[in-house]
Amino acid sequence: MLRVLSVASECFPLIKTGGLADVVGALPAALAGESVAMRILLPGFPDVLAKAGSTDELHRFEELFGGPARLLAARAAGLDLLLLDAPHLYARPGGPYNDPQGRDWPDNPRRFAALCWAAAEIGRGLLPGWRPHVLHAHDWQAGLVPAYVQYGPEGRRPGTVFTVHNLAFQGWAPPEQLEQLRLPRHAFHIDGVEFYGGIGTLKAGLRLADRITTVSPTYAREITTPEHGMGLDGLLRARSSALHGILNGIDDEAWNPAADPHLAASFGPDDLAGRELNRGALRARMGLAGEPDSPILGVVSRLTGQKGMDLLLACLPTLLRHGMQLAVLGAGEPGLEAGFQAAAEAHPGRVAVRIGYDEALAHAIQGGCDALLVPSRFEPCGLTQLCALRYGAVPLVARVGGLADTVIDANEAALATGVATGLQFIPTTAGALDATLDRLAALWRDREAWSRIQSNGLRAPVGWARSAARYAALYRSVAATA
Repeated sequence: MLRVLSVASECFPLIKTGGLADVVGALPAALAGESVAMRILLPGFPDVLAKAGSTDELHRFEELFGGPARLLAARAAGLDLLLLDAPHLYARPGGPYNDPQGRDWPDNPRRFAALCWAAAEIGRGLLPGWRPHVLHAHDWQAGLVPAYVQYGPEGRRPGTVFTVHNLAFQGWAPPEQLEQLRLPRHAFHIDGVEFYGGIGTLKAGLRLADRITTVSPTYAREITTPEHGMGLDGLLRARSSALHGILNGIDDEAWNPAADPHLAASFGPDDLAGRELNRGALRARMGLAGEPDSPILGVVSRLTGQKGMDLLLACLPTLLRHGMQLAVLGAGEPGLEAGFQAAAEAHPGRVAVRIGYDEALAHAIQGGCDALLVPSRFEPCGLTQLCALRYGAVPLVARVGGLADTVIDANEAALATGVATGLQFIPTTAGALDATLDRLAALWRDREAWSRIQSNGLRAPVGWARSAARYAALYRSVAATA
């Protein structure tokens, strides 16, 4: 049995701000069938400790980046957890990265360096009876894991895998924090942790990990270009032989329309009667009072420019002209939140908006809307379009990143051969989105074609089986060379 320690700042259902948490929470069960035993190391945020329940202390750090800390073991939600209980770093109000006013905690580099340091110590054999073959670090918060392994003491070391979920978030710290972050002076160079005159935690992971993965094949290609590389494209091109695009999946038990407690009625690919009941329940819940036979478009997203939400606002006249209705769930940039709220006030019964995140409502929108909109400017993988396929909502997506890899556009050839699962548009502009809303309206009128697309989506593979096998093979390749 291969032992892997997954190191992350989020894990569903313990703590979640985005898709990172879903992936970290789903991987252990997916990999169990590949003879991989995975534990997850998380910061001991108050909500995490509360949801984890009873714990066992495995190790005590007398001083860890500014105070004492404990390493706790727990079992929760079917997950084998290690929790870094460091109150001086994590026992705070607000979110995992921000204070209650939404500002980044100024000591975030130190808070997550502590997590990485603990991971490297575990990789070197800190815990009697359990030593991982591989450390799998996720995003900038765990980017220093490969650095602490690389610059640590000589001797047996674990293999390292670093996964980029979103290259836009890079974890930069000023150079004077080098000693505070327990990094040696010789680490501060272009082939180490140095990035634009400071310490780049994401860059460190990309440079020093044995293997790099990102969450879709198309995004793996995109980030090696200046357009999408966020200043790291040169490094990623240089490390292209170590870079792998492995598509995310969703937990198809948590997202199962045949047994979803958040839906008004269950349904499956061969029995869509329940879906009509969910459609009616969504209309009632969101106060949608447009024509019952007009399409309901759903959005479950962060309300940000990256997600193309400004494009959707610009295209509201086209959406309304076609008689469509819009149900939005999300939070994000204040200007976009205000824009959607203003649209709901201007078009009651046609546009409904809920600001915030509500897991139950997210399921209800997926199970009740006719089409789900994902007009992202860039999208490493995206999970909402996979949920839409699973729940029979036709995804309308920008042709970028993982959206391009998971949705088959309803062009003439795909319609003729009966393989389409949704609609794609390119470039990511309001004009292109407008034109695709026109295409959606035409497809909606062709009920036979719409039903075929919907049926294809319901049967599309959206789970982890294929990707889990690829991760297991990658782990074994680095464990063999460590």
